[in-house]
Amino acid sequence: MLSCDRYITPESLDEALTAAAASAGQFRFVAGATDLLPWAREGRAGDVHVPVMIDIAGVPELKAVKVQGDRLWLGAATPFQRFLDRADLIEVAPGMPDCAIWFADSQIRESATIGGNIVNASPAGDGIPPLLAANAIVELAVLRDGEIRRRRMPLSEFLKGPGLTAAEHDEILLGVECDALRGYGGAFEKVGHRRSLVISVVCLSALVRMDASGRSFQDVRLAIGGVGPTAKRMTTTEERLAGQAVSAELLHEVMAATDVFIQSRSRQEYRKQVTPGFLVRALAKAMKKAGANDNACAIAEEVANG
Repeated sequence: MLSCDRYITPESLDEALTAAAASAGQFRFVAGATDLLPWAREGRAGDVHVPVMIDIAGVPELKAVKVQGDRLWLGAATPFQRFLDRADLIEVAPGMPDCAIWFADSQIRESATIGGNIVNASPAGDGIPPLLAANAIVELAVLRDGEIRRRRMPLSEFLKGPGLTAAEHDEILLGVECDALRGYGGAFEKVGHRRSLVISVVCLSALVRMDASGRSFQDVRLAIGGVGPTAKRMTTTEERLAGQAVSAELLHEVMAATDVFIQSRSRQEYRKQVTPGFLVRALAKAMKKAGANDNACAIAEEVANG
């Protein structure tokens, strides 16, 4: 069971950071708490007592969502459900809608936040691969000497390992800035011990932009999670596909080169069998959404259905 002595709901960033500073380190930030509550139960952490619980879900700065030029800002308290019910987000974050569908049911999606998924730093965190593929940068804030200090770093550097990040204990993740990817198609593939609503054994995000003919890849962004200590970009595969015409030979080539991304110690053979199919299936779906030529789509779908 989860318990606390004080439950604070600050209305500003300054209030949240001040409450953390006054707690002598005996606090925890929460927003949706969809990971914390299941963790604090028998068979996992058991009874968990946090002296001061600071609920930051209502802090305005953490709820902001805005597009500025070719960059998208997502406040850390943005629920996953917004990637399904906001047309403007669907347009500029094409990697997130499929991810949100597989992430959880609608009730959990309305509570679970993008920031919580990031700071939890699970190797299988579903929201992380699409953000990595969109060149995400995180922004943090902390109270030092009475002043709010901010810093930024790439999401890839923020994630240090399972459950580990570069954040200091009293820092708040304000949000994440990533590329606004109009004109791209996005897809997300996932498998776990069940088909969905489950921790990923493998999850893979694909973002594709086709050239004017619809027959060649103009840009490809790929990221994979659940197969190592942290999610990673599949840069060698991206580089092989970019600028190339879609062909069965090309797709089979990149499928055959996915073993290098499997770094987990358990279920390696299963992950190695699943990943090639996930890669080409995600590419086929993303291509189609990006307006690929019918013949190119047919080639990719035939390989995917293999």
